[in-house]
Amino acid sequence: MLTPLLGTENSLFHLIGEIFHPIFELFGLILAGLYSVWPNYGFAIAGLTILIMLALTPVTVKSTKSMIAMQRLQPEMKKLQAKYKGAENREMLNQEMMRLYKENGTSPFGACLPSLLQMPFLIVLYTLIRGLSTTVTRGHYYTGLNGVYQKCTQAICGAPRYIPTSSQMHTDLVNSQGQMHWWFGMDLSSYPFSHHGSNQALLTIPYLVLIAAAMFLQYFQMKQMNSRNPQAAAANPQMQTMQRFFPIIFGVIYLRVPAGATIYMVVSSAMRIGTQEVMFKTGMVEPVAVEREIASGKQDKPPPPEKPAPKPAKKRSAATDGTALAKGTVPPKKADTNGRPNTDANGRKPGAGKRPANGKGGAAAEQPPPGKPQNRSRSKRARKAR
Repeated sequence: MLTPLLGTENSLFHLIGEIFHPIFELFGLILAGLYSVWPNYGFAIAGLTILIMLALTPVTVKSTKSMIAMQRLQPEMKKLQAKYKGAENREMLNQEMMRLYKENGTSPFGACLPSLLQMPFLIVLYTLIRGLSTTVTRGHYYTGLNGVYQKCTQAICGAPRYIPTSSQMHTDLVNSQGQMHWWFGMDLSSYPFSHHGSNQALLTIPYLVLIAAAMFLQYFQMKQMNSRNPQAAAANPQMQTMQRFFPIIFGVIYLRVPAGATIYMVVSSAMRIGTQEVMFKTGMVEPVAVEREIASGKQDKPPPPEKPAPKPAKKRSAATDGTALAKGTVPPKKADTNGRPNTDANGRKPGAGKRPANGKGGAAAEQPPPGKPQNRSRSKRARKAR
């Protein structure tokens, strides 16, 4: 039952190796070139890691900004989660979350991007180191010194892959039978708990120290991020839990990869710490927008429309409210612009039909306007004067 499964797994890894073979050869060429400058496997792996991190610097800067913005938005995210509780408000919560991310120019995917990008390079370097430490047993053919394709006549022969056969690294790996000797008796192609010789306990300590250094740098990197906004970090217990257990999870992974891959994680974490420190000191990290006011409640209700202010009531004069008309004290209205006297609503002249105080009719009481004296009246006045 296990044989078909193992065959399928080996076929899958072989297919992946064929697809990424050009990338392995590119990294192997860079690694061999760095080794020719200083024949030290740790230096070559660290130099390759520095080149990779420099190429990823724009992504690292952008993701660092997103991570800081996400931390500072934790209080507002907590308010939104408390406001839109329940499955019926899940869609509204997602909309408000996306609006909050858009207003502050961040996203949760951007904050996780550096950690996601580290894993493919770790896998590539892991495969590359395994290829460099490839060996064959007696009777098998391999590419030996100076690129000569020959038959292995020893118990084990080094047959490194992915690097030029004319390089110094290829020659040293063939002579050392695939072992990448480093300081303190370490073999960077070996695992921490592999067999290291007669003094197994003592030779295992350098591997554990290297793993502890990688875990500490990852913990310090996350602590450095949280120290920029301690209030947001305290308001997010999940982030604190992640800060404690994330390095431990990677520590378990380091126990299952060659020591050379652990050097990659040590150098990459140190470079990220340096990049973040430069960003903090130079002010590249901009503050997040001002915290929004989030009211309590399950749904947002639009504010009621403002009612228009009531118009002030027109002051009614005594001449129009009917009281003065009933008392007969309404003064006569002036003539309009055409010279015609104004009339009331019944078509009568003002004051018509009212008995004046002297008892005479309204027609007699009304005096015509003085007109121009006629010539006849002048002659009568002249005769009377005589």
